[in-house]
Amino acid sequence: MSDTELPQSSGPFRAGDRVQLTGPKGKMNTITLEPGKVFHTHRGILEHDTIIGLPDASVVTNNVGVEHLALRPLLNDFVMSMPRGAAIIYPKDAAQILALADIFPGANVVEAGVGSGALSLWLLRAIGSAGTLRSFERRDEFAEVARANAATFLGRDPENWSITVGDLQVALPSAVEDQSVDRVVLDMLAPWECLDVVTAALKPGGVLLCYIATVTQLSRVAEAIRASGQYTHPQSSETMVRGWHVEGLAVRPDHRMIGHTGFLITARRLAPGTVLPELKRRPSKSDYSDEDVEAWTPGALGERQSSPKSLRKRVRAAATSAELSKARGLDGASDDDPAIN
Repeated sequence: MSDTELPQSSGPFRAGDRVQLTGPKGKMNTITLEPGKVFHTHRGILEHDTIIGLPDASVVTNNVGVEHLALRPLLNDFVMSMPRGAAIIYPKDAAQILALADIFPGANVVEAGVGSGALSLWLLRAIGSAGTLRSFERRDEFAEVARANAATFLGRDPENWSITVGDLQVALPSAVEDQSVDRVVLDMLAPWECLDVVTAALKPGGVLLCYIATVTQLSRVAEAIRASGQYTHPQSSETMVRGWHVEGLAVRPDHRMIGHTGFLITARRLAPGTVLPELKRRPSKSDYSDEDVEAWTPGALGERQSSPKSLRKRVRAAATSAELSKARGLDGASDDDPAIN
């Protein structure tokens, strides 16, 4: 059984496992089990040894009688609580990326940038052991956090995943052969700058998907895709998720919802020499000049920076979780462990 098919073992909790504890008021905390350690809350202490050995989905009681539900976190839970080097792609967007880019088992996928590794974990699960994921990240600290987060969740370093630290424009041509990549997923500030190398790498019919935060970026990448003449007409969307409170006859939308996080834009690579038929539409005010584009998308696009101290702290936290998870795998895991989906 491969590492991408076995994100967490089932069976009794063991030292090194990550456990999601849900208190009586619904508050969740995720811990890594270590013999002799304790989990402190303002309402008592829960010993890790109390959890170790219990089956998944058990209820445990702390020293003052407060009950907690103990569950192995799903991937959805893990990515929301793992150490972060950069902002993550939310599960609602990750699910759409897998669907819109049609990520399939055995696919050869290129991803840039890797951030904290949240999307990488979803991609690894989707491509399976037969697929290959090549990730590119400009910042070494983010790459370290992503590697550690993957090792924490999977219990080992995935053999079919590589992270290259560097600029995609420079690194991609030497990393893959022309027309050998099935899917490209770009989560970066200026994806239009990488279109030439991405186009060369994609197979005809392959999918390019860009995750971008602002309407200015959305406009610019859409026009760059059109201007290249190498892709189908780009399709754009965003995903909003609204939960519902359902309890007896009290059925209403939640007061809070996960609204805008980013835009997704997709297009498919045309075969070399193919000229795409023009869409027949009514005339519109869509003409623009280079000056208009620069005014709409200022050259001073900024990148949010984390302080070096904060990054070092996150790298240490991710590395510690990874080492505990790997130790768990070496001490108690076997290739016959059943997978948990």
